[in-house]
Amino acid sequence: MTTERTLEMADTPADPQVLFDRWFGEARARAIAQPEAVTLATVDDEGRPDARTVLMRGADQAGFRFYTNYDGGKARALAANPHAAMLFHWEPLARQVRIRGSVERLSAAESDAYFAGRPRLSQLGAWASPQSEVIDDRDVLEARVAECTARFAGVDVPRPPHWGGYLLRPTSIEFWQGRAGRLHDRIRYRRDGDQWLRERLAP
Repeated sequence: MTTERTLEMADTPADPQVLFDRWFGEARARAIAQPEAVTLATVDDEGRPDARTVLMRGADQAGFRFYTNYDGGKARALAANPHAAMLFHWEPLARQVRIRGSVERLSAAESDAYFAGRPRLSQLGAWASPQSEVIDDRDVLEARVAECTARFAGVDVPRPPHWGGYLLRPTSIEFWQGRAGRLHDRIRYRRDGDQWLRERLAP
């Protein structure tokens, strides 16, 4: 018999990062495909929202990290409005994590370190792809990849100056546990100075 998961206030730690690490570890243990996949929502300088899936590449007390092209659409939106929301959805566990906060660029050193560990083809793609720009066809992209392959033949591929990481510093983190009858458990952590306040939300 399967026991329904619950989320009680008494079972939540004072630090939301502890609970996130626990839930993320359980998602990985269930072999959920790409548990680090997260929907990232931004708002541009005209107030128009947009959302896309990115990969979370680190989470700790400072916040949640992801990497992208600094010339792309999401980067332009973040330059105009440096606030964003993230949504993790782990359907097999009937769980979601919703995060809101401010966003800032990571240091060049941290971006360099992450880029150095990427697969070579992904490194070349970061140079080759004019992210979010209109191109005539895929042949254009393939040709640019070929040019970059020749350019960096026999040497390590450096990080492009237009590519790097961001850190989302959370101001609120909501943990959502699905329950029968849509009477879900929702516990929200809300930043209050140097502390986190916990509150239960109605489903």
